[in-house]
This record gives sequence, structure tokens and C-alpha cells, in this order.
Amino acid sequence: MEAVPENKPTPISLAQHTYWNLAGHNSGNILDHSIQIWANHITPVDQNTVPTGEILPVKDTPFDFTTEKRIGDDIQQVGLGYDHNYVLDLEEEKSGLKHVARVRDPSSSRVLNLWSNAPGVQFYTANYVNGIVGKGGAVYEKHSGLCLETQGFPNAINQPNFPSVVVQPGEKYRHTMLFEFSVE
Repeated sequence: MEAVPENKPTPISLAQHTYWNLAGHNSGNILDHSIQIWANHITPVDQNTVPTGEILPVKDTPFDFTTEKRIGDDIQQVGLGYDHNYVLDLEEEKSGLKHVARVRDPSSSRVLNLWSNAPGVQFYTANYVNGIVGKGGAVYEKHSGLCLETQGFPNAINQPNFPSVVVQPGEKYRHTMLFEFSVE
């Protein structure tokens, strides 16, 4: 994704909101999927799910996906589910992109690897999906998919300690994502 502001500094942080269920679109929830996220920190949120400006370690918390873990293992400890920005601070790279996440479905053996040049990723577990009718009449319920939204940190415009999302006139905002699929 690219954008160029014309005549004044502009906050830009584009994200895409694709839902993934590696078992298939009509296969139930993603709680048995496992995920690894290349991040040692999250940006915690307030009661309105807006990041507070803090950056906290994930070690020994339900948010720790620094090694592969089943999504359903700790999801009950985080309210409705995961909807948090992870700080991409581990250094595995490929073609100038950071390794963001690896998702694996044990039932299908499908694997998704995501790479990006963004500083953060919002990990969301479809907490508010309720009775959505989709492809072929399938009905999607809570946790029927997951999203990995690479992005600048939410609320960065109001948090001076977050990486800036302001792009100057004539500069190019460039956000790259690479999705790799395989089977184990």
C-alpha cells in the first residue's frame, strides 16, 4: 500500500482486515490454530480499546506468543478475546521485511507466514462476529477467524513515544505485507 500527502503533514497508517481460518471457511472456530508472533511487547489498551501509550512485555502473560502456542489456551484470560497491537521487535527478516507471525492449523496442516515492514500488528480473534452469513450460506460466529493487521501503532498520533505515523508532503508512505502459505 502506498500514499503520498500533497501539501501538509498527514497521519497515515493503512491496514487490511482479512479474516483467516486455515481449516476452511466453514470449519468452526480458530481456537485450535497455533500462532507465533515475533514480538516481545504489546501496547495495552484502556476500557475503549485505545492504546494507553504504554509498551509492556508479554513474557509470562496470556499475550505471550513468542513461541508457538494454541490460540485457545489463554484466550479466556483476555476478556472477549485478542484485539491487541503487538510491537514487532524481534529481528528475523526476509527481503527487508520483518517476520510478523506464523499461524498453523493442525487439522489441515496449512501454515501462514506473514512478513511486513510495519512496526506493529493487530492480532484480532473475531470477538464480535455473531451470526454473519457468508460464502455458501456459512454462518460465522465468535472466533471463526483471525486477523493479522500490520500497521503503525493505533493512537500513535496522540502518543509521542510510539513510532510516528505522520508522513511529510512529497514523502511516500509504503506498507508492504507478504503472505506465504504452505503445508507441513
